[in-house]
Formats: sequence, structure tokens, C-alpha cells
Amino acid sequence: MFAAFSASSASAALSALSVRGRGAVRLAATVLLSGLLAAGSIGAAAPAEADDAPQHTGGASATLGGLATFDRAVLHEGGQDQELPAGLFEMTVDGGGSLKTYCVDIHNPTQEQARYLETPWNQTSLGANTNAGRIRWILLHSYPQVDDLTALADRAGAGALTERTAAAGTQVAIWRYSDGVDVEAVDPAAEKLADWLEKKAKDLGEPRASLSLQPNAVSGKAGGRLGPITVRTDADRVTVTPPADAAATGIKVVAKDGAPVTSAVDGSQLYLDIPSGAADGTASLSLQATTSVPVGRAFAGATRSQTQILAGSSRSTVSATVTAAWGKSGPIPALSARKNCAKGGVDITAGNTGDQPFTFELMGLRYSIAAGETRTVTVPLPEDRAYDFTITGPGGFSKTFKGVLDCKTTGQAGPVPDQPSSGPSPALMGADADGENLAATGSSGLTPVIAGVAIALVLVGGAVIVLVRRKQTPPAGD
Repeated sequence: MFAAFSASSASAALSALSVRGRGAVRLAATVLLSGLLAAGSIGAAAPAEADDAPQHTGGASATLGGLATFDRAVLHEGGQDQELPAGLFEMTVDGGGSLKTYCVDIHNPTQEQARYLETPWNQTSLGANTNAGRIRWILLHSYPQVDDLTALADRAGAGALTERTAAAGTQVAIWRYSDGVDVEAVDPAAEKLADWLEKKAKDLGEPRASLSLQPNAVSGKAGGRLGPITVRTDADRVTVTPPADAAATGIKVVAKDGAPVTSAVDGSQLYLDIPSGAADGTASLSLQATTSVPVGRAFAGATRSQTQILAGSSRSTVSATVTAAWGKSGPIPALSARKNCAKGGVDITAGNTGDQPFTFELMGLRYSIAAGETRTVTVPLPEDRAYDFTITGPGGFSKTFKGVLDCKTTGQAGPVPDQPSSGPSPALMGADADGENLAATGSSGLTPVIAGVAIALVLVGGAVIVLVRRKQTPPAGD
């Protein structure tokens, strides 16, 4: 196995790469796009710290518990029939709560105890799927949202349904729209339910996030207010947690009128009030609430694990965080990132509320963010590859972005064992030529090829990005 590079090790290795000029300041940041493969392919990465977690636009974070209520289905593909389990997964929410989900990514594997984040449709395969709204209709009109199985069976002309067959029929109908596959339920009643749901489905809009902040990164000069930060939520009340050192530094969370804020509701606008004498620095503002996550919200794996869509939620803990940076003068950056499935990469949005340009190089191109300007740059990334990079800057500014780009439903489903597992869908793990479960072994005859691709990504596709801060205004780039 080859050791995976981390952004921090790359920064240390490249510490000699400082850029000096007449009146210039030292190198502002070093970034490595590592090109790491998903967990199990090349070396496991160390557990992420709280401030080093995959970027999250807000909402619920959960851990996959397994396939809990399911029956059998048959996938007809490539002239072959493959039997696989079809039904409901369960997840445990960080901070309390539970979720029930269906798969919208039949060909990709699940990973046991995978971490999942509530995610907008456009950051998953659902974004380019014109039938995503029909999937939401199915979720709202079938099990478990409809728990009267007798009434559901009567409407679908399905005879008698159990929880297992209702879950299987619902999953089959979803797969037909999420993956465009030829799949049918083994149980006749489940198949009739799937056919009815597929036929009746209508286009519905995407539900909004359970909790989000707009924007999720702000910056400004000390002695002023950073914001506004708009709260969007279905919760009745959101708890506002000020930065950890707020009492010592004098930083306050306030409303537009300057009144201190400890809670918020949908539409609230928050500001971070930074004292005029504050040293250049950064902070994080966290919000948390308890609410039911809306049916139809997508959940993407923090590592490569098949995308899920929400079918039911208990009252669960949801959260969102905004990062802030401030300074007295010079460039004052605000950086955020989000997956861009339409362009096959990650959008890095750089704002500059300082009084000098913020200049950096990205993938060989120079960019200059003028004072008061905000600009978005797309970093192209290969599908199903993990990324992990850190941007640091003046005043202790540091921002880490990590995750995996999983925007397509691709791959090949594998056979299902005779006895269904209580763990995540083993049928979707894939198998080698001898039928061994690759997700369980973590290796196969393809390992040397995968390792070679990873090395190429690190050496060629992985990009070293240098952000340079100068007192002199450099020429604007492309």
C-alpha cells in the first residue's frame, strides 16, 4: 500500500516555496489536491478533526446503520439477471435522531458505518436527473410515509403488503427513476406497488434544507459587523452558539439593530460584531436546532458510499456553521466551497472585504480578487475521488476542504448472498472474479491499477496551489 498524502504534510514539504518581492509578504498559503481514492483503495486517512470535516452546507449529519427493512428485487442488465436486496436503510443522526432512507445510486457501493451529510440535489446525481421530482412524489405517497399498508395495497391493486414488500416495491420504483434501470421486485405485490408508483408519480420540487446559512463564510475589518448571515430552516427555533473565545475577545453575535442574539428563526439575519482593537483572526459561528428533516432531502457520503434520499425522519439534531475572518488592512479573504456536479468539480468562492487585492494561483492560472469583489473558481476533479486540501492566510486564516465528488450513478452491481445481511446493501459492494466481496476485503486484482492511477493523480492530476499576498497590487489575472 502507498501512504496517502495529506494537505498538512504537503504544506510542510513545500514550506521552502516562499515568494518574496520588493515589499512583499511571505507566502500566504499552500494547497495540495491530493487525488486520494475512496476509503479502502489506498490507505485510510486519519480521522478528521472537528474543524477538518467535509464541507457541509448545513442540515443533518448521520451514520449509516444498515439495510433494515427489505425484500428482494432482480436487476436485468447486460443480458444477465442479478438478485439484490431492496428496501429501507436506517441512519443515526449526530446529536440525536434517526433517519430512514432509500438508495438513489444502485451501482455504487455502500460502506459500513459511512458518514452521510444532508446535501442539495445539485451536488448529487439527482441534480441532472429530470425525474428527481417524481422520486420525491413516490416517497410522499408510499411506505413509510404511508403506514396504512392495507390502504396502500388497495390503491395500488397490490393485494396484501407487508413492511418488507412495501419497502421493496417503493425502492424498485425509485431505482427506475434514479438510475434508469430495468429492475423488478421478486414479490408480486411489491412489483404491483412499484408499477403503480412509477405510473402515478408526478414532478415535485426539491425540499429546502432543514437548516442552512447564507453565506457560510464572511469577512470584514475589525471594528465592524460581518454579515448579514441569513438563517433558513423549518425548525421553530435555532440555538445560536457564539465563537468559543467570544467572551475573551469581545466578539458578539448581534441582530441588525445591534441587539445580542442567542436564538434565531427562519429568515433571521445575524452579524458578528468584531471589536475595533481585535487582532487579525478567524472564528466559527454555529447554529443548532431539533426538527424533522424534510422528506426528499438527499444524503451524500462523506466518503464514497451510495447516495441516499430521505424517506422518513424522527425529530433530529441539525446544524450549520459559518466561518468568519477579519483584519485591520490588506486583503481579508472569505473562502467557501461546494461540489459542482454540472461542471465536474468543486467551486471555490473567494471573497475579499479588505482594502488590497487578494491574489492567488489556481491550476496554473493567476486570479486577483479586488477589494470588495467575490469570485468563484471551479477546480475540476475526477469522479469518485476524494479530495483534501487546506488554504491558509494572514491572521491565522485557515480553511480545509475535503470530501468526495460522487455525481454519477455508475458501476456494476454484484450478486447478493443467500442470507441478507443486516449491514449496508452487500449486493452493491461488487465482487471480483472469484465472487469475493471487494468492500469487505478492500483489495482485488485491480489494486495495482488503482494504486497506479492514484500515484498519477498525486504527481500529475494533483495540483499544488499557492496563494500569495503582496502589499504591492499585482497585475490582475484571468
